[in-house]
Amino acid sequence: MTQLIEQRYSLTVRPMPAVFLAGMFPLFLGAALADAAYAKTFQIQWSNFASWLLVGGLLFGAIALMFAVASLFRAHQRARGIVPYALVLLAAWIAGFFSALIHSRDAWASMPTGMILSVVAVLLAFIAVWLGFRTPHIKGPI
Repeated sequence: MTQLIEQRYSLTVRPMPAVFLAGMFPLFLGAALADAAYAKTFQIQWSNFASWLLVGGLLFGAIALMFAVASLFRAHQRARGIVPYALVLLAAWIAGFFSALIHSRDAWASMPTGMILSVVAVLLAFIAVWLGFRTPHIKGPI
């Protein structure tokens, strides 16, 4: 009986992709906070910090996205809501990528567009984390 219950409940994201998904959010958050610090102090190093944090977030996000795309090809994963999770994760990665492109310019030229894109990437990453780690759903009849 216990085995039957364990098979009916499952998480959207597995443990290995969860590490990369959970690692992406604080890196994007750090980039947004570094952008806010640059906007307040105009110390160029904050813009450099934001650039490096974005690169780390993009790396972690790309690995989590590869796991999500691989899960799209498994039928029981698609039934569990992996499609919205993968789309939001892709949107977060794209926002982070464009933010990184903006941050590659001069520090003064990256504001305010770079900070706006960093905040959008953080919000989308938060939604992706929430979709990935939300309460397990019942799969249905076995």
